[in-house]
Amino acid sequence: MPKILDGKALANEVRKRVKENIKSTQAKVPDYKPRLAVVQVGTREDSSVYLRMKQRAAKETGIGFTLEQLPESISEQELLNRVRELNEDSKVHGMIVQMPLPPHINETTVIEAIDYHKDVDGFHALNVGKMAKRSTTPLFLPCTPKGIIELLKANKISLSGKNAVVVGRSDIVGFPVAALLSAEDATVTICHSKTENIKSVINKADVLVVAIGQPEFIKGEWIKPGAVVIDVGINSVTDTSKASGKRLVGDVEYETASKVAGAITPVPGGVGPMTVAMLMENTMISANRALEHRNECQTVCEERLQPLFSFNLFSKKFLISTSKEVHKK
Repeated sequence: MPKILDGKALANEVRKRVKENIKSTQAKVPDYKPRLAVVQVGTREDSSVYLRMKQRAAKETGIGFTLEQLPESISEQELLNRVRELNEDSKVHGMIVQMPLPPHINETTVIEAIDYHKDVDGFHALNVGKMAKRSTTPLFLPCTPKGIIELLKANKISLSGKNAVVVGRSDIVGFPVAALLSAEDATVTICHSKTENIKSVINKADVLVVAIGQPEFIKGEWIKPGAVVIDVGINSVTDTSKASGKRLVGDVEYETASKVAGAITPVPGGVGPMTVAMLMENTMISANRALEHRNECQTVCEERLQPLFSFNLFSKKFLISTSKEVHKK
């Protein structure tokens, strides 16, 4: 039996840590109130499911949660205007616009409009660029890739020198997780729909990350014995044995893969909970930075006012002294 990489259990630990840190800070600074603003365009049910998960996690950790549901017919400019208003709201520390957006709205334009200081999803070009460059630190790492690395580290899975294969090249998971694996000194290969002999490439992977959105695409016979398998996919498929008539599966065929892999994430209960936990952590980090910035500004203001205050005191003493001398005369 493989080791089950329990993302749900680790996510609970992360949320507990975030909650404790927030309470500790609030004990010292009562008006410290981290807040996450989420903008949803339209009423896609799959998006609503994810939003409810985020809302529950925010409530559990003590993070304020604002959900703005906008009509699917909203224009791109109207959405951008609302994003900019949230950028300027000092009470909002983290902001995400739930993807996907309707076809008439350019997702990249909207992401780039978010203040990168509040980009807790880690999708803004400045954050992505700094992550890729590695010589600088991004303000936020993308939640799913960050959660994957945290899950591997928590299970003491070494990445240095390992062959890592990432199946999928999306901006949300594929490219950023490849960058983070490389930063941990893994030798990384990215596979996609045009990759030739993909089965043989996958079979060489010590660590396999799959994020392609195709149910049970990766078969157990493709996987190297003892490999670590991270299944990011979450797909709904028909299952007449279930009351709902459906069940959730990943991009990896779990039944066959679990007989070969040394460690594997379940679906659900693997990567998904970690993604939400990392979002809460990123929001707390943003609120902490805002508090630090406020304290720094107060310190600078006090330092600048001090000479003026001292001068006023000196002036008053000088005037009083002079007045006494004149009175004596």
